[in-house]
Amino acid sequence: MAKNLVIVESPAKAKTISRFLGRKYKVLASMGHVMDLPKSRMGIDTEHDFEPTYLVSVDKKKIVSQLKTELKEADTLWLATDEDREGEAIGWHLLSALKVDPKKVKVSRIVFHEITEKAINEAIEHPRDVDQNVVNAQQARRVLDRLVGYELSPLLWKKIRYGLSAGRVQSVAVRFVVEREREILAFKTEEYWTITGDFDGGGGVFTAELQKFKNEKVEIHNEQETKNIVKELEGSEYKVVLVEEKQIKRSPAPPFITSTLQQEASRKLGFSVRKTMMVAQQLYEGVDIGGGETGLITYMRTDSVNLSDFALKSAKEVIKKEFGEKYALDSPRRYRGRKGAQEAHEAIRPVDFTLKPEDAKRFLDRDQGRLYELIWKRAIACQMQEAILNRVAADIEAFKNGEASSYIFRATGQTIVFPGFIEVYLEGRDYEEEEGPEGEKILPALKEGEDVELNELHQNQHFTKPPPRYTEASLVKKLESEGIGRPSTYAPTITTIMTRGYIEKEAKMLKPTDLAMVVTDMLVENFSDIVDYKFTAEMEDKLDSIEEGKLEWIPMIKEFYGPFHKAIKEKEITLKKSDIVSEKSDEVCELCGSPMVIKLGRFGKFLSCSKYPKCKNAKAIESENKPENAEENKAVEDLRRKFKDKKCEKCGKLMEVKTGRFGPFLGCSGYPECKNIMPIIVFSGVKCSKCSNGQLVERHTRKGGKIFWGCNKFPKCKNATWHKPVDLCNKCKNLRVEIEGNTLCTECDRDKFPKKGRK
Repeated sequence: MAKNLVIVESPAKAKTISRFLGRKYKVLASMGHVMDLPKSRMGIDTEHDFEPTYLVSVDKKKIVSQLKTELKEADTLWLATDEDREGEAIGWHLLSALKVDPKKVKVSRIVFHEITEKAINEAIEHPRDVDQNVVNAQQARRVLDRLVGYELSPLLWKKIRYGLSAGRVQSVAVRFVVEREREILAFKTEEYWTITGDFDGGGGVFTAELQKFKNEKVEIHNEQETKNIVKELEGSEYKVVLVEEKQIKRSPAPPFITSTLQQEASRKLGFSVRKTMMVAQQLYEGVDIGGGETGLITYMRTDSVNLSDFALKSAKEVIKKEFGEKYALDSPRRYRGRKGAQEAHEAIRPVDFTLKPEDAKRFLDRDQGRLYELIWKRAIACQMQEAILNRVAADIEAFKNGEASSYIFRATGQTIVFPGFIEVYLEGRDYEEEEGPEGEKILPALKEGEDVELNELHQNQHFTKPPPRYTEASLVKKLESEGIGRPSTYAPTITTIMTRGYIEKEAKMLKPTDLAMVVTDMLVENFSDIVDYKFTAEMEDKLDSIEEGKLEWIPMIKEFYGPFHKAIKEKEITLKKSDIVSEKSDEVCELCGSPMVIKLGRFGKFLSCSKYPKCKNAKAIESENKPENAEENKAVEDLRRKFKDKKCEKCGKLMEVKTGRFGPFLGCSGYPECKNIMPIIVFSGVKCSKCSNGQLVERHTRKGGKIFWGCNKFPKCKNATWHKPVDLCNKCKNLRVEIEGNTLCTECDRDKFPKKGRK
């Protein structure tokens, strides 16, 4: 039997580490936590300093028994669990579960940032004791969350619905999503117009937008104002009155920490936060790349942007070899992390920079390969030279009869003088509207005083848009910016609020359910501290202080629990379920004439007779989904005019245009006596470019109800486009569509499509 017993969390990690330690060491896995608070009761003695009761989990009893047997033959127990709070707590619980006698067995705690032979051997040479401060921080977090969950959740069961949950971090995350949704619902769309011109000059063609009139910014509110300006510009000549050139530098983003890895993997790879952490765990614990398992990246739960001296040196050598001397830095670029970050840790980086993504992918599955490439490129890019860009802006003024009109168009463009880190990596964006990385839009060589010729003026209608819903990536970014949660909590928090039915995903966007709205309102009104951003962030800071040994955990819990428990007891008496889950409506019950009320049911809000249970009339609420902009509002009004005389085929009453989950439809005005509905088919009048006898008709996506145009011979023909069809191209016979007021061929003019249109 081996005299050294090493315990880690997972079999994959155990398999990798055992390769490096040899026969004198036996490496086994605990399969995560072996002890936890009981599931059937709170397990915290609130009368005696919040002492927790930890039990060996039922599913871990066999594992603990096996570990005890192995421990009997060992001289030294090596606790090699992860280096964060959870890992430290697992090691501490193992000592208790295995009933380790320090007089008989030497206990050594080892930590490492990467699972390589060098890192493991260095850890063995520098063991330490279990850090009780770190354990206390984990214990305080666990106790705090248990107190909130076990006292607040039952209140939600009584006052709203059985089975609900509330949490210190999860309820704040839900509040973010709810408040953003309400901003969207309250948003009032406004129309505005822009005027752009296609000009010829400087040896090329370019586009400029009308920006100023008499040195004031031009703001055009409607079509009539646009036509008035275009009329004033008729017969004008145009001259370049100003050319500005400016060289700018862009620096690379820092290497990944947990939150930024989750955000970029979501933007660039389409990974959920949970999937990112799962794949990163696989890369960290070890993959066989020929010759046995070895870890490919450093520890993936970190908030530090530091890179070790060894990593910086290695990255520089790879940059010189792969990209040339001019891309390498003279001295390393170092980044400052956020306040409270664990600076002793490292950022997420490749263990071996010489293992290039294209070489690693031979041994990895698709997801592992893509994530490894993302991590490798980001870490390499952060140590490369800045990108140098040449930014050019030109003002073109309209002249009439030789006189300046004070109408000024502006054209902008830029060229990449030296790509630097852009050669390898550019940070992604959450939304199309965000200012993104500079592209290579090049202007002709314009000179001040030069006459340019106007080819065409374009009048472009736009509508202001509400703030976008959160994505998983942007929600993590928001939580981090507010100081809520820590690297290990982002993924489980988002998973929890989705599995609990508070949040739904619609085309990667997070949308709150009716349940989320009701629960959030109740918590904000009655337990403001629990969902207060500042309060929650302060609690995280206190947990950090406990970890650093600056604060005792029991007084911190006591300070929180007193007022919290008192509020729970008060609300159990004063809160009425009917006040929370019911609200007035303007509807009248068609069966008994009583007012209808809006209630919260299992599947969301519905209308119910206020005389229930005497009258059991109930019905669905007509969709509250309102068109996102004025264009869609106008489209619905046009449909109402078009079908105002349409009669129901079943009862003869007039049909009404209603807006449902998947867009407008016709419903009988005699509802609920007559429940006849009919789809509205809007024909484009354009033949399908893929099949011989089809026509493109307006359709709506299942999620979000967005408009697109598809062949009416579906599913035999699956031809579809997001853009409004105009006709077929005379040259190639492919579809021509309307984009931002322009008619473009989907084949001949493909390069002119906006980025979003090319997807």
